[in-house]
Amino acid sequence: MNGSFGKIWITCVVVISMSCGDNQSDRRKHGSVSEVWSKERAVEWQRTNGWLVGCTFIPSNAINQLEMWQEDSYDPETIDRELGWASSLGFNIVRVYLHHLVWEENPEGFKERMHDFLRITDTNQLKVMFVFFDDCWNGDPQLGTQPEPIPGVHNSGWVQCPGQKQVTDTTLYPVLKQYVQDIVHEFKDDSRVAIWDMYNEPGNEHHGNESLPLLKKSFEWAREIQPSQPITSAVWRFSKDFEKINDFLIRHSDVISFHNYMNVESVRKTIHNLKQHGRPLICTEYLARTRDSNFESHLPMFKEENVGAVNWGLVSGKTQTIFPWGSKQGTPEPELWYHDIFHKDGKPFDSSEVKIIRELVLGK
Repeated sequence: MNGSFGKIWITCVVVISMSCGDNQSDRRKHGSVSEVWSKERAVEWQRTNGWLVGCTFIPSNAINQLEMWQEDSYDPETIDRELGWASSLGFNIVRVYLHHLVWEENPEGFKERMHDFLRITDTNQLKVMFVFFDDCWNGDPQLGTQPEPIPGVHNSGWVQCPGQKQVTDTTLYPVLKQYVQDIVHEFKDDSRVAIWDMYNEPGNEHHGNESLPLLKKSFEWAREIQPSQPITSAVWRFSKDFEKINDFLIRHSDVISFHNYMNVESVRKTIHNLKQHGRPLICTEYLARTRDSNFESHLPMFKEENVGAVNWGLVSGKTQTIFPWGSKQGTPEPELWYHDIFHKDGKPFDSSEVKIIRELVLGK
């Protein structure tokens, strides 16, 4: 969901040269508090779950994570209707962002809504990947009524978690630790949760390596609970200034995830380089039609490579991610959508795409 850094993807993939052995002393040396899953356990998890295909989901009437989850704006009817469209494609997983502010306001109420959300996803035969932290877009999240979308602007109201200044505020760590551990503990044996995504695009919005301490802590906090599900965070920027973050992500993710919004050749190169680590792979963000990132080109490749595929977006709505990154106020609706699959009434943006998805996933 790239913000400032994501607008320029470094196409020359840097091979991350590290061993990702499961030697316990090696993990201690690199700061892991508890065990990373063995490669064998990760591969067995992949075998059990099959080919995961889905989308990052937020209902069309929510501009950000706060509006999706706050009690006054949580909308199970819209969620159920729109997830029904995801299920109709054959999708079997949705990636969904959380926010610590909603939990902090009312932990039990938030978890009740999460349980209700999982009831809805289960009814629609979808598993869930929850995302805890996020370095993308607006850096000052506030509870309460969220702003209306700025016409024509991609993700005008999306918010970071915990926030631009809060990322480095270690006095907030006790609250963030409780947030992570309370939720992981609540759902650590819940089969409806497939995997935990600890941190979306750490280092984005000019955070760089200042996000590394919170990233490390997020993994540590989750591991202390020992969930039955794997944990991950996506490698998303392949450049020298991200070597420390990438090194951590590769070494400490049970299942390796990545983002790539470029053409199919770029994605194949990324897959080739990440497969050397011997773990299952999931692309947790792709689909940018105007950048040659499409279902017809990418989904067959993901299936061939046995790589999970989670595109950005489902229904065109308040996030306005049909507009490209960097779109300006007043930009008219693009002829070729950037992200998303359906209009609000359930009509596909491109019926041929829907046909391709169903053929690849459902065989019909």
